[in-house]
Amino acid sequence: MSIFVFNVQQVRGRELTSHAESLDYLKSLGLPVSPRYHIVHDIEDAIAEIEQIGQNRAALDFDMDGAVIKVNNFAQRELLGSTNKFPRWAIAFKYPPEVKETTLRSIEVGVGRTGVLTPTACFDPVFLAGTTVSRATLHNEDFIRQLGLCIGDTIQVRKAGDIIPEVIGVTRHEPDAQPYQMPEFCPSCGAPAVHLEDEAALRCVNPECPAQALRNIIHFASRDAMDIDGLGTMVATQLVDKGLVHSAADLYDLTIEQLLTLEKFKEKSANNLLQAIEASKQNNLDKLMFAFGIRNIGDKAAALLAEHFGSLQAIREATEEQIGEIDGFGGVMAQSVTEFFAKDGTTDLVHRLADAGVNMQWKGEPKGDKLAGKTLVVTGTLETLSRSEAEALIVKNGGKASGSVSKKTAYVVAGAAAGSKLTKAQALGVPVLTEVEFLAMIAEDKSQQ
Repeated sequence: MSIFVFNVQQVRGRELTSHAESLDYLKSLGLPVSPRYHIVHDIEDAIAEIEQIGQNRAALDFDMDGAVIKVNNFAQRELLGSTNKFPRWAIAFKYPPEVKETTLRSIEVGVGRTGVLTPTACFDPVFLAGTTVSRATLHNEDFIRQLGLCIGDTIQVRKAGDIIPEVIGVTRHEPDAQPYQMPEFCPSCGAPAVHLEDEAALRCVNPECPAQALRNIIHFASRDAMDIDGLGTMVATQLVDKGLVHSAADLYDLTIEQLLTLEKFKEKSANNLLQAIEASKQNNLDKLMFAFGIRNIGDKAAALLAEHFGSLQAIREATEEQIGEIDGFGGVMAQSVTEFFAKDGTTDLVHRLADAGVNMQWKGEPKGDKLAGKTLVVTGTLETLSRSEAEALIVKNGGKASGSVSKKTAYVVAGAAAGSKLTKAQALGVPVLTEVEFLAMIAEDKSQQ
């Protein structure tokens, strides 16, 4: 790993008055700094420099996606000051993603956890934003139709945000090229692929589809679900391929003898996995609800369901109308829950999990009331909390964690690189909290203990 040092936080025995001076000083100490930093005296020269950097960035021996204009003089920076999150003396410019042409060789169709058939473009390798890419998602049938994709096309590819490869257009069709057609049958199990109402995606609705079974098991064991340490994609794949596991309930019947047949498994690793599976039985109900992988139900909605009804049995018996009464639930979410528990396969899964001793009761702590009746939005990167941890604290203290800012939002908790949500909050006059202010708001009053 290598770095460019771009700032002096503290220095003794020397006074630095400008950014350029500080970079020169860092360079004299032998520290690596950006090879290009220029002082300009008006905005026209600043724009010209940005354009020059952009034109030459492909020739650099390191990746970069933008340039920053900063006020050079430190005293002037002090006068300009900062907003809650950003300095007024600096502004970043992002360059448009690099676009390259290549040839589409094939389209692979995979089956996701919920049965969605996802097409992936396979093309001649191209070097983009520092890495070689040869695959990119095509999203769904409508996207393919809009682009008019045919095998053999010359296509344009870029990395969205300089990270995720994507196909953005077609520049040339081969003579007599035929538009690509999505398969009519699931490539994993051969069952008919269907469009559900109001969906662009094709789905396999066969509950026994092996591709779905594998992804369901991977999801069931994932960190935000049952958190079974040691049961990742490679282990789950072996378990399914060997016929040891067909559903999540089979995990609780595994023996050490069966695990020792897996590649790279010794007695210690097998025992560790069995202990992790055993420990998962004590998880709270919200973890199990999320682990089921119900369509349209994320971890927040799973927690709302578990806390509201208190037991899995109560959730299974609830009507669509009763579920829809939960704050934050809509009709589609409520319908997804009732449809999931109406399936015969779900009934069998629940009974087997119960027989294995998996907890099916809500064990949540009583909510505090410091944020009672208030809706908060978390945006940006906080210093000590992940976004999910901050949102969990909001709920724990009686508030509601929302994903969007409106006039009803009580506070926005903003971290570094907060974007449009912070801008909207400022436009609406919604109070903005730093992480420190948020934690102080919900802190225990020790003087009353």
